Amino acid sequence: MSADDHPDVSRVVADADILAADLLCGGAARDALDVVRAHSWVTLVASDPLLDDAEAIIEACADARLAADWREKAASLAYAVDHPEGDHPALASAAAANAAHVLTFDERLRSAQTNATLKRYVTTSVTAPDGFARLFDPERVYPEVVGGDYPGPDRDPRA
Repeated sequence: MSADDHPDVSRVVADADILAADLLCGGAARDALDVVRAHSWVTLVASDPLLDDAEAIIEACADARLAADWREKAASLAYAVDHPEGDHPALASAAAANAAHVLTFDERLRSAQTNATLKRYVTTSVTAPDGFARLFDPERVYPEVVGGDYPGPDRDPRA
């Protein structure tokens, strides 16, 4: 895959910090992922290493049972991808799925230098979750992804 390929604007990768914050804290992480969950045509992408990282954070901050339950549900909802061992799980997941969006709290991943390096592999936007929730416009993206007029959210984001 080259940076010249058009990214799939309906694919979103949430870094482990966002996945854990969505479950444990709410706030911007939950707001961003609610946008994803509310639309059946928007896909959350994750690799096993990415889910492993999020599960470890949840277990460290809460408990093993909650982490295991979360992992089971997350694995059933996410579009699974593989990537080379040792790659950053969120960035590699985006590259493997040609995802247009990576959500993270990590300022190093959102830096200009990281974005420039990443563009060699995938054209993606690495942003904070509050930026994604503010700027991702399902009504504008829907005609490109699905076609026709935007009907509004079609799922309960908390189900």
